[in-house]
Amino acid sequence: MDTKQIPLHQLHTQLGGKMVPFAGFEMPVRYTSDKEEHMKVREAVGVFDVSHMGEFMITGPGALDFIQKVTSNDVSKIVDGQAQYSCFPNDKGGIVDDLIVYRFNQEKFMLVVNASNIEKDWNWIKGYNSYDAQMEDISDDMVLFAVQGPKATATLQKLTDVDLSGIKFYHFAEGELAGKQMIISGTGYTGAGGFELYIQKEDAEEVWHKLFEAGAEFGIAPIGLGARDTLRLEMGFCLYGNDITDETSPLEAGLGWITKFTNDFVNAEALQRQKEEGVTRKLVGFEMVDKGIPRHDYEIMNESGEVIGKVTSGTISPMLNKGIGLGYVQVGYHQPDSKIFIAVRNKQLEAKVTKPPFIK
Repeated sequence: MDTKQIPLHQLHTQLGGKMVPFAGFEMPVRYTSDKEEHMKVREAVGVFDVSHMGEFMITGPGALDFIQKVTSNDVSKIVDGQAQYSCFPNDKGGIVDDLIVYRFNQEKFMLVVNASNIEKDWNWIKGYNSYDAQMEDISDDMVLFAVQGPKATATLQKLTDVDLSGIKFYHFAEGELAGKQMIISGTGYTGAGGFELYIQKEDAEEVWHKLFEAGAEFGIAPIGLGARDTLRLEMGFCLYGNDITDETSPLEAGLGWITKFTNDFVNAEALQRQKEEGVTRKLVGFEMVDKGIPRHDYEIMNESGEVIGKVTSGTISPMLNKGIGLGYVQVGYHQPDSKIFIAVRNKQLEAKVTKPPFIK
């Protein structure tokens, strides 16, 4: 499969972005260092170009019923201008993808899905569209900038008359910013505060430059995927393909809070049964007690050296300066403060189960 380029590919190269293949796209992984970019977002403001993400518009009289069928959360509970985290359950007990649902009105919604799953998700939900709902894949027309960090609001407010402090977490507004119409969304994958901007492709470069003028006094910087990963991991946010997959159930992944049995979604019956019977493994956060870096697929053991699970994501937390990770363990080892061991190069290094977020 050919790797696609995001619309501002050239700009990122000029900025010194190291471009790597990721989820079918060439993406900037870093511009300076992961740690420097990570701290920039925690302490000031940074901009991620995450235009590889997918956007589907779902419209028409049957839009709500259709989304209720394919997603696990209860979409009837959100109001116009509100967003909701959810997942597409598959018919085998796993997860097709996790996503955000945006509600504009009763007959207009936007689904934002992961880049690597655009085609898979589209085909999956299309198979369930027996409703009076129109589907449109607008992924190639949209650019998505995540402006994140404690100085994000001060930066963006210079560029818009929309009162940004009035946009609550997981809510959004349509308005003009940097002279262009866009969706301004109070969402992000960093836990550092800020907004995500959904912009028409042809407006992207102009908006990018205006963001950097407005944020200059705060030392605004472009941020790559490397820091995006360490930032999301400090918050304990799941990454599709690592922490959640076609094989992991939302209940095992600690996503019971987005699995509402008030509506008849795909495979609801089997997941309801799993909820009643209980799961045998759970996704947990953990912090290293011994020095070492936990990595994806490293084995997790108990004190007797028996394998009780596997690491799904791991890194050194720039804020805590120690190893942190997520992984599945057998039920019984999932309680906070449980002692576990991570197999790092023939050594068993001690860690303890910690309830994310790792930084408060």
